[in-house]
Amino acid sequence: MANIHTPKIRDYGKKLVVITSPSGAGKTSIVKKLLVHHKDYAFSVSATTREKRSTEVDGKDYFFISQSDFNQKLSAGEFLEHEEVYPGITYGTLKSEVERLWSQRKVVIFDIDIKGAANLKKQFGKDCFVIFVKPPSLKVLENRLKARDTEDAKSLKARLKRAEEELKFEPQADYALENNDFDTAYMRTKNAILRFLNPTPVYH
Repeated sequence: MANIHTPKIRDYGKKLVVITSPSGAGKTSIVKKLLVHHKDYAFSVSATTREKRSTEVDGKDYFFISQSDFNQKLSAGEFLEHEEVYPGITYGTLKSEVERLWSQRKVVIFDIDIKGAANLKKQFGKDCFVIFVKPPSLKVLENRLKARDTEDAKSLKARLKRAEEELKFEPQADYALENNDFDTAYMRTKNAILRFLNPTPVYH
């Protein structure tokens, strides 16, 4: 009878890969494709107090919780980082979620805002790799946000104003790229992560 071998899962240690960008620059699409093609990677689901969009799934895209629940978890020290990204809309990374994925020997992938990325980098240093995805221009970003059809005029203006400030984060990232063409941006992201996880090439 043929032997059945279980594929070996490589243990990279407790590594974090943070993909960040202004809203609408394309980081979420890149993250989703990475997770499809790399079984060693796992997505860290953030908690948020914002309303769920029609295309989103609770517990998969985000943990959608009330502000009071968020505050309770915050007081209990359950977050690695948190940020009020827009007035009344807070996001945070749960310690339990990251520990759960590490226990499965996964490389934890984050899709979070700029300040959250900076906070994780400060905490984890060389074990945290921050990739900054930028749009070709603010006008292109505006068009992408309009195409999503999830913003009213007020929230669109707020996102664009915030994006202007967030673009200044680029020099602080470990790696930065422009998302002008999705396939190119994805390949550059994928290769940058592989270099981070495998700093010394192994030749056979």
